[in-house]
Amino acid sequence: MNPHDSSPEAPLKAATHDAPGVDSAYAWWRLACTLLLVTCGGVGMWSVVVSLPAIQAEFGVARGAASLPYAATMVGVGFAGLAMGRMADRFGVAVPVVMGILCLGAGYPLAAASGSLAQFVAVQGLLLAAGCAASFSPLIADTSLWFERRRGLAVGICASGNYLAGALWPPVLQHFIETAGWRQTHVWVGVFCLAVMLPASLVLRRRPPRAGSPGAARAASASVSRPLGMAPATLQFLLLVAGFGCCVAMAMPQVHMVAYCADLGYGPARGAQLLSVMLACGVVSRLGFGMISDRIGGLRTLMVGSGLQCLALLLFLPAQGPASLTLVAALFGLFQGGIVPAYAIIVREHFPAAETGTRVAMIITATLFGMALGGWMSGAIFDLTGSYAAAFLNGIGWNAVNLIIAAFLLHRARGAGPGGRLAMI
Repeated sequence: MNPHDSSPEAPLKAATHDAPGVDSAYAWWRLACTLLLVTCGGVGMWSVVVSLPAIQAEFGVARGAASLPYAATMVGVGFAGLAMGRMADRFGVAVPVVMGILCLGAGYPLAAASGSLAQFVAVQGLLLAAGCAASFSPLIADTSLWFERRRGLAVGICASGNYLAGALWPPVLQHFIETAGWRQTHVWVGVFCLAVMLPASLVLRRRPPRAGSPGAARAASASVSRPLGMAPATLQFLLLVAGFGCCVAMAMPQVHMVAYCADLGYGPARGAQLLSVMLACGVVSRLGFGMISDRIGGLRTLMVGSGLQCLALLLFLPAQGPASLTLVAALFGLFQGGIVPAYAIIVREHFPAAETGTRVAMIITATLFGMALGGWMSGAIFDLTGSYAAAFLNGIGWNAVNLIIAAFLLHRARGAGPGGRLAMI
């Protein structure tokens, strides 16, 4: 620093130079800890899926009623995610993350002590949902603020933690549910979350490098006022509907794979294995689509992922044998993993950075509501028809809604000039 430089911005320049910034080594280390947090915190979304048959037997309810804990979890994660996103924008991401970890640590023992399905649903929809919410959308939004050149890849890595959770947790949970029971398993999951996640959350205390700088404020005020030639609220609404539709479709294989395999005579353990395969492939998908989105942008990535997901849902209809189900489950994971991260990229491409946490949380909320409705609806359709064929067709119809919106937004983008406004013709 020049000792004669007495301008008001000199201290700011020095602080910015000395502090870890965007795309720095610290940003990648932070991403590694974030991935661990998302992977551990994602257990709340998958423990309720794996324990679905045990919960149904424990409380003596129908398949649709046994799907209610998952639906309550998704709705709870959605509402909690909105609050967590706003909290992260205002106070930094560390605050909601620590709150979520404490909810997981308390929620799992309370879920284990449930004496009725209603009590179990309440704990899932409140405490465990809050824990899941804090370890997903706020961390995705925070990651997008720490990267520029490899933003798509970084967001994909962060979001893949949810699928890593789906790949790692189901077989582990299924093993302990069979050997120790679902109640004891829930107690130890809560202990594990506290022991692993609290230390990892310490790295999140630093705020994004541009959060308080005058440059960030000027960039936000000069941001796109009419993204893709429409009001920001209109684009946000379309993204909400698109996210809702794609996740109603996504819920059928993810929520009911264990029960589906049990109904086909392969047993719940085989279903847990297929769910693990599906979500392991989803990790590969999120990394691959993250790199693709760095080259083609969020809207094109959404279009490609949505079209491939629809194809995979169609392939589930003729697949009945173990080999064909394994293949289609793997394809489904490879095809659909890049859809949800694409929304975060779209938000960063078309909205001010200062609004990232709240806007991403809103879209993630819509996707979770879609997962909740899709999970419950598939169970209800099974109860009405006695099979999952109609449930797959229902998912394909909802996927079409997402495809239509993605195609419309991509068409608008092709006619947009610099800054996101429609080019004059």
